[in-house]
Amino acid sequence: MIIPNEELIDILQLLCTDGIGPVTFYNYIRKAGNVKNALALAAQKRSLCPRKTAEAEIDKAKKYGAEIIAYTDSRYPQNLLELNDAPPILYVIGRTDLLNYPVSVAIVGARNASIGGRKIASRIAYNLTENDVLVVSGMARGIDGAAHKGSLYAKNQTGATVAVMGTGVDVPYPAENTELYFNIRDNGLLISELPLGTQAQISNFPRRNRLIAGLTESTLVVEASVHSGSLITAKLALEQGKEIFAVPGSPLESRSAGPNQLIKEGALLTESADDILNTLSMRYNKTIKEQKTLALPLDKPKNQVNISAHEKISVPLENKKTENIDLLDLISYDGVDIDDLLRNCGLSQSDFFTQILDLEFAGKIERHSGNKVAKIRG
Repeated sequence: MIIPNEELIDILQLLCTDGIGPVTFYNYIRKAGNVKNALALAAQKRSLCPRKTAEAEIDKAKKYGAEIIAYTDSRYPQNLLELNDAPPILYVIGRTDLLNYPVSVAIVGARNASIGGRKIASRIAYNLTENDVLVVSGMARGIDGAAHKGSLYAKNQTGATVAVMGTGVDVPYPAENTELYFNIRDNGLLISELPLGTQAQISNFPRRNRLIAGLTESTLVVEASVHSGSLITAKLALEQGKEIFAVPGSPLESRSAGPNQLIKEGALLTESADDILNTLSMRYNKTIKEQKTLALPLDKPKNQVNISAHEKISVPLENKKTENIDLLDLISYDGVDIDDLLRNCGLSQSDFFTQILDLEFAGKIERHSGNKVAKIRG
């Protein structure tokens, strides 16, 4: 059941009051019995958020095409309700039927992912989506973006995916993923617990990570350092009793340290979507679907939208430019195809080959047969 507007205003008014986060919010609800009584109880000790502010937030969401879904709404993800700090409200844009999708897997990993890591994430996401497993990620650059793109490319480029954002649901971040943001908005679901207009802040992303872990039954890590947010997401999922998958990598690569450590600690070594599908089939005591293994390019889906067709969006001024690309971050010790590297680095052809030459002269990379370049082992 979709909750009445008055109840949603009550929830927003309580939640937007200074000093009230999710845990405190639920403490008031438990003590008072319902949100209306909780407001009265909170008013005895605090200055409540003006009711007009809550009403304005609902109006703002409607104008942008977003919905605010409260924890009492039947559409609210049941997996999240198991968290003691579950967001009392979620801002969503897109397919709300994905909120309680039967089988879902989070795919997370390094922002400075290698070309190989991105291809693996994209291919696994593609094959999971082809087999009716929903892929959830955080829309960051690197592994997250590759996973979303793989899902969108599946099912004849109508595949769905869920992006959990560390900004307001109306703020695409990073700016280089603005086109991806609109693809997900059109074909999948965007979720945030943060108020509309919230810009990117470091403190937002650990909060986002717990939601990624909470929404899904399993988490796959593809390339991550041992202290990365992706490892935090995996450990949060583990604490929630979820299955952890990890793609192994070279011990010479710092980006492989996180997945390799997880495997040592009991995560399931994963080389393809088959490894995940087989585990899910055993858990649900049924075949998820016969695996379709199709080659998947890392390139963007062909069904990308024309951004100009959408209303103006909020993008932080400091993020208008594409983030600086360090080519060395995209190159592995095993080597990467130069054409793949050029296609996915975001640099112009002249800037690309200038940087390649600089790295060669600096003794950091070397050319291999088959039109490849590789890091030099030091």
